[in-house]
Amino acid sequence: MDYVSILLGLSFAWILVRELMSLRRNKSSKRLAPGPFPLPIIGNLHLLGDQPHKSLAQLAKVHGPIMNLKFGQINTVVISSSVLAKEVMQKQDLTFSNRCVPDALRACNHYDFSVLWLPVNHDSRWRTLRKIMISNIFSGNKLDVSEHLRTKKIQELIDFCHKSANNGEAVDIGRAAFRTSLNLLSNTIFSKDLSDPFSDSAKEFKDLVWNIMVETGKPNLVDYFPFLEKIDPQSIRRRMTDHFTKILDLMSGLIDERLKERKMRNYANVDVLDALLNISPEELDRNHIEHMCLDLFAAGTDTTSNTLEWAMAELLQNPHILEKAQEELAQMIGRGKLVDETDIAQLPYLRCIVKETLRIHPQAPFLIPRKVEDDVELCGYIVPKDSKVLVNVWAIGRDSGLWENPLVFKPERF
Repeated sequence: MDYVSILLGLSFAWILVRELMSLRRNKSSKRLAPGPFPLPIIGNLHLLGDQPHKSLAQLAKVHGPIMNLKFGQINTVVISSSVLAKEVMQKQDLTFSNRCVPDALRACNHYDFSVLWLPVNHDSRWRTLRKIMISNIFSGNKLDVSEHLRTKKIQELIDFCHKSANNGEAVDIGRAAFRTSLNLLSNTIFSKDLSDPFSDSAKEFKDLVWNIMVETGKPNLVDYFPFLEKIDPQSIRRRMTDHFTKILDLMSGLIDERLKERKMRNYANVDVLDALLNISPEELDRNHIEHMCLDLFAAGTDTTSNTLEWAMAELLQNPHILEKAQEELAQMIGRGKLVDETDIAQLPYLRCIVKETLRIHPQAPFLIPRKVEDDVELCGYIVPKDSKVLVNVWAIGRDSGLWENPLVFKPERF
């Protein structure tokens, strides 16, 4: 037997003893939420299955809307009701505000620069970065300024679909929407397309963003057994480091290019990158700009394209709903005309379709995992310090106690 096997065996034996002692202490001293009995070492990992949101929704029917489970070394509390979700996200939002950082996102120290993962309670950088993002990217004025870009990219998507139809070619809605979302973001931030199918560098960028989505979606042993961090047994962090390094290098090159352009006479660009570069380095340094751009691309491409793909799938499965949406568009906008953003207020049924799609097909079934820094009381139970907290919005969206016929796609419910 080699030294690595011996070391791993001793490590797991130590974990087994510690977990059994911890289980005995918790049973005697804390009012933990109900849940399935954890096995030694693996805890309740064997119950997760290939689709954890579905497995945990089934367990919630047995153990209740708040469950305490053990996934490896990590104590996890799962919320599966709208009432408790409001308690966590509204009434006690500050207590549950910090995020549980996946090991994959520790690649290139991304978690230390990202507004998504910085601690909220004790880190002024989070407030600074959040303020910068709201004022320079997501404010009403900034969104109004970039409306023409969204119109242009949507028209390009429609033209692509028309061209494919005329050529008798099938359209992969998910990939087409992914490319559109990617180019919309890249034009908003950098004033250029980064997903041109005829450009090698653009194709590499699209593949990098896609690969990041794939790696972050994989179950990672390190997230359940932190002592494996140095080993990285599945090489997920190693691959993420490679992807992050390449995409951050690309961002760095675009920033260098912009800095040269800004030195030229009569330069006048007003995109997001210029707005960020106008902020003093003391408040927002280059590392933060690069990682902020990475966050925007990671969060704003796959989610948008997946939602659109699910919406189209549901409309094709329900022709009567599609026909009703088309009638609304014809009546309010006119046949053959492109919908303008200002028209959305006149299209209540279309808005209901979007809401119903998000209800039945949420893009983040558990939202962003949260973490408590101290013991917290919730619904008469104790959420132990350092516990991960998951809000199963997939289960809430399909709760028969909240929704009539929850598995039926019915926009009229809104």
